[in-house]
Amino acid sequence: MANVQVFQRHAHLAGAVKLEFVNGREGKVAKAVLTAISNTRRGSGEAREEESTAIQWTLWGKQAENAAEYLGKGSHVNIVGRLRNNNYDKDGETVYGMAFTAEEIDYLDTRADSEARRGAGQGGDGAQATRNSGGEPAAPAGASRKPRNVRQPAHADA
Repeated sequence: MANVQVFQRHAHLAGAVKLEFVNGREGKVAKAVLTAISNTRRGSGEAREEESTAIQWTLWGKQAENAAEYLGKGSHVNIVGRLRNNNYDKDGETVYGMAFTAEEIDYLDTRADSEARRGAGQGGDGAQATRNSGGEPAAPAGASRKPRNVRQPAHADA
């Protein structure tokens, strides 16, 4: 099955990152889902229109844990990933779908912006999701924020 590469630039998150731990080949693996929205402006003057595109991305492993820790509603990101068909049969009819898996994600906010967003509670609803089944934080207590515009390689899908 062929994959198509997708670039979503200058996007902002529509809500908190949803993190869960699922069974993988070698035990539990982190899986995060986020929705990123990009706005495109077309035309000029009175005819200028804005078009929004929302994509629901899936992230895996450490990349998923980091996104849940450092990103929240309104965070700005660039995402590069792949698109694949996700078709299935239900009651004798084919249901057509698409799945977007992130391979690289750039955090575009400054550290101050990120901390202010978390402090204001906008990203706080993701804090509960960053805990593992034992109730401990998923990321080390002393973990620091990744430098701005650093790409994180994706991990193998579960």
